[in-house]
Amino acid sequence: MSLPDLAWQVMYGRLAWAIVAATVLLAPLPAARTLSGRRFAALLAGLAALFLLPGAASPAHWLGLAFQYPSGLLVACCVLQLLRSRRPARNDTAVMSPVLASVIVAAGTILYLDAMGLLTQGYYYMGFGPAGAPALAVLGALGCVAAIVAERARTQAVALLAAILLFSLLRLPTGNLWDALLDPFLWAWAIVTLAVLAVRRAARHGAVAAPVQAPAPLLVPDAVGVTIEHSSTIKEHVSGS
Repeated sequence: MSLPDLAWQVMYGRLAWAIVAATVLLAPLPAARTLSGRRFAALLAGLAALFLLPGAASPAHWLGLAFQYPSGLLVACCVLQLLRSRRPARNDTAVMSPVLASVIVAAGTILYLDAMGLLTQGYYYMGFGPAGAPALAVLGALGCVAAIVAERARTQAVALLAAILLFSLLRLPTGNLWDALLDPFLWAWAIVTLAVLAVRRAARHGAVAAPVQAPAPLLVPDAVGVTIEHSSTIKEHVSGS
């Protein structure tokens, strides 16, 4: 097991939290699409400079105390989300797809239950393993490359491949494979994505299942007290009488 150098961890934490903050603050804003490239770059540079301040002057210092480091996958997804906010969306550019969100929610639930002692299988510590973790990283990287070549889920494959390479080459953020692929913010993002999709599907299903009721016919009493339909059949009623 090899851990990343502390200086690399500190630098990664500063830049990673800056990217996450920029995504949270800028990506949802409609005005971000209308900003010129220079202004958008200036905003990013300003946030990066703020988070690169030394010691407790940096917001990353306090975020790191509370949440440690963002995962490499979260940082990669945030970068892609920022890029997506600057150009028209395409079908393949949805960063948090339903498949990726489902995998993240399932893996995160298992790991967090294990960390709380409800499973006690030591799944998190397997991410430090000298054989299993590198083998899983290699298989994951090969799968990402295959998906990119086949042009299937390329956005998600690029983000996952970037996180795996960050772990494989620099052992960031902590030397544990799971920390490179998962963190509480990414897990919450995936949960919100699935919840929104479930609500939308339920709304569509309810709209389709609701029967379309025809308006009730207007009933008009005739002169002798017999109720007849006020429609085109009135002529037939009159002629028959």
